[in-house]
Amino acid sequence: MSNAETPVSRILIADDNEQNRELLEAYLSGEGHEIIMSVDGQQTVEKASAEHPDLILLDIMMPKLSGYEVCQKLRADSQTANIPILMVTALKEMGDIEKAVAAGADDFLTKPVHRLELKTRVRSLLRVRHLSNERDRLLAYLAEVDSPASPK
Repeated sequence: MSNAETPVSRILIADDNEQNRELLEAYLSGEGHEIIMSVDGQQTVEKASAEHPDLILLDIMMPKLSGYEVCQKLRADSQTANIPILMVTALKEMGDIEKAVAAGADDFLTKPVHRLELKTRVRSLLRVRHLSNERDRLLAYLAEVDSPASPK
């Protein structure tokens, strides 16, 4: 898909390590995304609420709130509950992956991140996000058209 066919996507990269943030941004540069950064769990929750990103790349091991806690808080808030979350972590144990899924993560990548794998998963999650947004717009329109107050 070319950038002309898809809307500009806002991606929040949440990682306390500057090199990791810069690497993820470099991997996604040239894709036409608007990149937002956060450096700890609390800032990630605040930016997600204020900026309404289309996707969050979330590190698990962060100060103030862990990625698990961030994920749970975002899923509990109706304004951020449907934002896809891609956990990016150095943790490799199956228990860590299960905990990420239980917290509400949509997908996960282990570090070191491979460029092609990152870009493919980001593209897939954004496609789902944009289709979901379009479905919600159509359902709202149909509800408006079908409402008894609307002229027939």
